[in-house]
Amino acid sequence: MKGFFIQYNSPAVLTFSSVSLLVLLLGQWTDHSTTWAAFSVYRSSFTDPLAYVRIFGHVLGHANFEHFFGNFLIILLVGPMLEERYGAKKILLLITFTALITGLVQIIFFDTALLGASGVVFMFMILAGFANMQRGKIPLTLILVIIIFIGREFVGSMTIEDQVSRITHIVGGICGAIFGVIINKEKLFR
Repeated sequence: MKGFFIQYNSPAVLTFSSVSLLVLLLGQWTDHSTTWAAFSVYRSSFTDPLAYVRIFGHVLGHANFEHFFGNFLIILLVGPMLEERYGAKKILLLITFTALITGLVQIIFFDTALLGASGVVFMFMILAGFANMQRGKIPLTLILVIIIFIGREFVGSMTIEDQVSRITHIVGGICGAIFGVIINKEKLFR
């Protein structure tokens, strides 16, 4: 009988999760100074080299363990399925692009700091709706995910005042929809 071993089954998602955990631990150790310096995006001078790091690095930063666990529970559930379907390189590219877009939206339109992987979470959730798409058919589950998750964020942005960046969720979801359409264009348009 062969023994069991632990498989690094989803390199992009597991590496993203591990690096984010290390960033959180570093932030806790430095009383959040590293999180503020490199892993939160906010308006700053583009002469500051860390401004470019923050545009991408904000998805690695989290305020606390509850924030981290809330994001990575979904990323670790949905991400491996997406990575198996689309490949590690494509998933890393999609995470990077979502980080860039949500970071730019934050510094262009808002005068607050943003950190966390919730834009990636929403990108994954919407992209997952495309995973079992068949030629010429739009899955009802995709429509429901868009209505429930993105609709909830639109309503929440108008009715709830808290520290949650609902625009990041919406932008992440839009990124997921765009990626889903691009990746599945032959199924949608033929």
